[in-house]
Amino acid sequence: MKYIILVGDGMADYPLADLGDKTPLEAANTPNMDRLASRRIGLVKSIPDGMEPGSDVANLSLLGYDPLCYHRGRAPLEAASMGVGLEGGQIAFRMNLVTLDRRSGGEIIMV
Repeated sequence: MKYIILVGDGMADYPLADLGDKTPLEAANTPNMDRLASRRIGLVKSIPDGMEPGSDVANLSLLGYDPLCYHRGRAPLEAASMGVGLEGGQIAFRMNLVTLDRRSGGEIIMV
């Protein structure tokens, strides 16, 4: 049996002024996804109860790994994707670089 897995990771995003304060998903023309959703084809719960919803957890689950057993954070997955193998006792760390911006109201936000 063949499967197609559609992963909508990040599709919802945040509302954008350029899109009339809609998210990219709300503004998109999605007739094929709408048809699949209306037929309830392939609905799956990929985030176990009690786990933080993130693409690392969801992708482990979609690939058949139980995140409750195998999830060790995003860093080991990103290391593996770059060909960095971890041996026993080694730890991978990751970070996001951000820019801070002071807006006209004086508040500081991440951009």
